[in-house]
Amino acid sequence: MSVTAASGFAAAGVVAGLKSSGARDLALVQNRGPLNAAAAVFTTNRCKANPVLWSEQVIQDGVVSAIVLNSGGANCYTGAQGFQTTHATAEAVATELGVSAGDVLVCSTGLIGEQLPLDVLLGGVSSAAAALAPDAGLGAAEAIMTTDTRPKQSEYRSPDGWTVGGMAKGAGMLAPGLATMLVVITTDAVLTSEQLDRALRSATRVTFDRLDSDGCMSTNDTVALLGSGASGVEPDESDFASALTAVCRDLAEQLQADAEGASHDISIEVLNARSEDDAVVVGRAVSRSNLFKAAIFGNDPNWGRVLAAVGTTDAEFDPYGIDVAINGVQVCTAGQPDQPRELVDLTPRKVHVLIDLHAGDETATILTNDLTHDYVHENSAYAS
Repeated sequence: MSVTAASGFAAAGVVAGLKSSGARDLALVQNRGPLNAAAAVFTTNRCKANPVLWSEQVIQDGVVSAIVLNSGGANCYTGAQGFQTTHATAEAVATELGVSAGDVLVCSTGLIGEQLPLDVLLGGVSSAAAALAPDAGLGAAEAIMTTDTRPKQSEYRSPDGWTVGGMAKGAGMLAPGLATMLVVITTDAVLTSEQLDRALRSATRVTFDRLDSDGCMSTNDTVALLGSGASGVEPDESDFASALTAVCRDLAEQLQADAEGASHDISIEVLNARSEDDAVVVGRAVSRSNLFKAAIFGNDPNWGRVLAAVGTTDAEFDPYGIDVAINGVQVCTAGQPDQPRELVDLTPRKVHVLIDLHAGDETATILTNDLTHDYVHENSAYAS
């Protein structure tokens, strides 16, 4: 279960020396073909890190031979020197692997506003290239971790003979677009870059883009999908899209479960909205309510905070026609109290909030977490 589950790929995760902890901090994933098809989506934050600016250009032709990722520094707001560091890293990978630098995606994660030591990065690239192996996916997943407590991996094996595998990092600043994450997904299915792009955008729209842990959007988000074609099997495009969505959903749920300091994983399901966009905006409003998130942390099923958040949106609904259920207990019907809130058990980690707008037939689910003392502590001390 890793980014090398699909045939035609090799990976490595090494200690370059970017982290003072001495943990793995540089990962490399190589597509060994025969195809080098690829697609990628990036943060919608206007303030983008240098690796994102570079990779947005690389992906234009849909051809990617390798992706290099470092933790220990975001390489964001580091000026011309930082962009040159990204370029030089891609060039180093290209030299090591005998490919074009214009076919190398670069990703970075860590603290914004700090220069990455180029000599350390280049040494790490050399070490990673030498360590590339088809069974080293776990090491690569470990190397991209920042405040993550565990690596995140997923795979899907089709009975038709093709595979999708992936890895992800992310624990804080989880909010669209994409949540704050680096994700590399691979497949050995025979697909064009255009097909991969359609499938990826479809998958991220209903998975990563609906993970909203803390409302904070990163500058470095990247989700890349590489296709080797090594299985020799050309799948039905809809079957592949479904499998890719399943992998993305699994990784998104792993990101949610490892969110910084969280003690509850909250699914906010919105039913019977006038449009899908309305369902999303309502779910997201609740997910970003600090009052609601603090209540869940305190095991307090304060459904009034749910309705208060819903009311801040421009979605179409009757404010006095909304139903709310929390962990299966109908606490509000048609805008009035229903079952006693004391019946709601919030001691389990998983929390399900169901909001019925009675305005249409569209639905959406937003994933979020509670607001805890540990989250505040971790993010107050992140840079130090």
